[in-house]
Amino acid sequence: MSAGPAEPWLTWLYAPGDRPDTVVKALRSGADVVLVDLEDAVAPGRKEYARRATAELLSAPQPVPVHVRVNPLSGAWGRADVRALAGLPGLGGLRLPKVASPGDVVAYAELAALPREADGSGAGHRVPPLWALLESALGVELAYAVARAHPAVRGLALGEADLRADLGIREEAGLDWARGRVVVACRAAGLDAPVQSVHPDVRDEAGRAAAGRGDHRPAAEVLAASREAAAWATRDRQVQRLAAFARNRPEWLHAWSYAAPHDPDVALLPAELAVRRGWVSPARAEPRLAATPPIAAASRPALAPPVSPAPSLRLAAGTR
Repeated sequence: MSAGPAEPWLTWLYAPGDRPDTVVKALRSGADVVLVDLEDAVAPGRKEYARRATAELLSAPQPVPVHVRVNPLSGAWGRADVRALAGLPGLGGLRLPKVASPGDVVAYAELAALPREADGSGAGHRVPPLWALLESALGVELAYAVARAHPAVRGLALGEADLRADLGIREEAGLDWARGRVVVACRAAGLDAPVQSVHPDVRDEAGRAAAGRGDHRPAAEVLAASREAAAWATRDRQVQRLAAFARNRPEWLHAWSYAAPHDPDVALLPAELAVRRGWVSPARAEPRLAATPPIAAASRPALAPPVSPAPSLRLAAGTR
């Protein structure tokens, strides 16, 4: 299995395959990788058009790597997708949906294999780089075996929307173990670390900011805007999403706190994290006591807006 890029790909931008104008804009957006989606983003009646438009685009090299999420082989369009795209000069890789076993990867690879004589590289077969999407409990359980299923596998990723449905979970923390499992599987298999799943809520500016390149300033601007507008419901959602991000990227929060120690908004994130740790159960008295200092820091009159910025903090203040 070959190594990944010299510099890690940090931004991966999805674009629907039946919107070639949107794909062209994505190619000019500055994203490190553009993901053209032929699966969930395309309605059944437009699947064939999306495939033709994507194949036309990829008939020439592109300025950034272009990966294509094809349809599952179990459906009506997957095999045609793979056959139409494998070998095109603009194709950077195939994203394989709903992989639940090593055999699924092998099936995609065999379908995508091209005789090497076709590209002048000698005998044998060439398979484009493959990224397996794990979207079920079984796929996550077999993550390492999937990562080692074929030499063309370059990475794994979670399909978190379908995985949530399969596991019957709603809270963000419910995916923590699955995310860690995939990180370990990639490391053990010698692959690059997996990329976080797509952020689907285009209206969630705070979440998009947090999912970017690690610069805290866009998130600070979003929180400042909701504070100044007294948009407390929106602000609550922003704080919760940013706190979830900060839990997995503590260096991002530390950098923000160091760069802007008097920012009234940065204090909310450790307070929200403390609430999550300490208010899970009334029996957890010690964690609740440990949560008091960051909550107090976030609610000091010198820092806080006139109205408490997050319902969870209001709840915490009432039960402290």
